[in-house]
Amino acid sequence: MPGHQTTIVVVPAYNAAATLARVVSDIPRRLVDEVIVVDDASRDHTAQVARGLEVTLVRQPRNQGYGATQKTCYDLALERGADHVIMIHGDYQYDPRLIPAAANLLELGVCDVILGNRIRTRREALDGGMPLVKYLANRVLTFVENVISGQNLGEWHSGWRAYRGEVLRRLPYHLNSDDFVFDTQFLVQCVHFGFRIGDIPAPVRYFDEASSIDLRDSARYALQTLKTFASWYLTSLGWLHDPRFPKQP
Repeated sequence: MPGHQTTIVVVPAYNAAATLARVVSDIPRRLVDEVIVVDDASRDHTAQVARGLEVTLVRQPRNQGYGATQKTCYDLALERGADHVIMIHGDYQYDPRLIPAAANLLELGVCDVILGNRIRTRREALDGGMPLVKYLANRVLTFVENVISGQNLGEWHSGWRAYRGEVLRRLPYHLNSDDFVFDTQFLVQCVHFGFRIGDIPAPVRYFDEASSIDLRDSARYALQTLKTFASWYLTSLGWLHDPRFPKQP
């Protein structure tokens, strides 16, 4: 019989005072050893809410960005010897009740990385509140990313993520952006290192309290995403050296 697998849920949170308690209450605690909330110097009462919950709270001394907050989350999980690390946003946009399904796939060794796929059908995504412009951008970017990477993911831009600890131990994620494009850079690194990526269906949740980047930031994110893929592809051809994608044996 295999030994106990340590599962840690990390929650990057920014101005999530209105939603954090709902996120934590939906986490199936019988399967989770620890919940770590990293508050990115929120301007609301996120830290105060977290102190009243059964979580480990770490507060960034200043606002550092979404990618930087994830780096802190993963560093803390690795320090605790996590076998599985599951990221759930503090804004309740992603459903924590999917944790058992993802943890089971990781434990069985089916995948090294699990994403929550919010786009099973166009109607479901739009009815769930996903803005049409973001839906279209997601579809176009995901198609391009799948073609370049050789993957077949339902979407590349979900914030619902679960990893084997080995993934975090091997990837040089500290070289990635402190901003939103961290997610794309991380996944491209997973492809580069040969980790197996899969997805599971996830409900769409867009509402007033859920965080979202504006159109200008979305356009910048799309350009940064394409730049990341270009850098990785040129590095894989030997035409460029990007330390985020070191040569593999």
